[in-house]
Amino acid sequence: MALLAEPGAALTVEAIAKRAGLGAATVVRAFGGKDALLDAAVSRLLKPVVERARELLDTTTPFQALRTFLRELITFQAAHHAINDQLTGLDLPATTGLRADLVSAVEEMVNGARGNGQVRADLAPTTATTLIGTTALAVARAAPSSPDLVDAYLTVLLDGLHPHQD
Repeated sequence: MALLAEPGAALTVEAIAKRAGLGAATVVRAFGGKDALLDAAVSRLLKPVVERARELLDTTTPFQALRTFLRELITFQAAHHAINDQLTGLDLPATTGLRADLVSAVEEMVNGARGNGQVRADLAPTTATTLIGTTALAVARAAPSSPDLVDAYLTVLLDGLHPHQD
């Protein structure tokens, strides 16, 4: 999994096998190929993120869950965003399912905050979720130099999601 966090690392069966101290044929036999290997590794990284989103939903208000989760998601994405580009076109059923669970959790946060009057109702829920996800990834890719800068990005984003006060 350390290979997944290295910027620019080539996610090939050979590179993964070498890192694990195994031969490529051993890895293919064990996992059935690159897609299955990457699906297992990425889903293992993503599962705790989804669990954290659910935990926040269970223990805080939806808006606080959203703020806290986005801060943590940006940190996670900053460490792992480089692999995202290498996953395009691969068959990753476990990862795809976890990504859907993650989107669902963020939608639940947004809808709960909307119901509490903390997120504007003039944006469709899917628009708000897409805006949040795209912005969080962009902030992560920008690699902010400090947690204060991440908080500033989040403040601007979340302030823009607050309902208009006439």
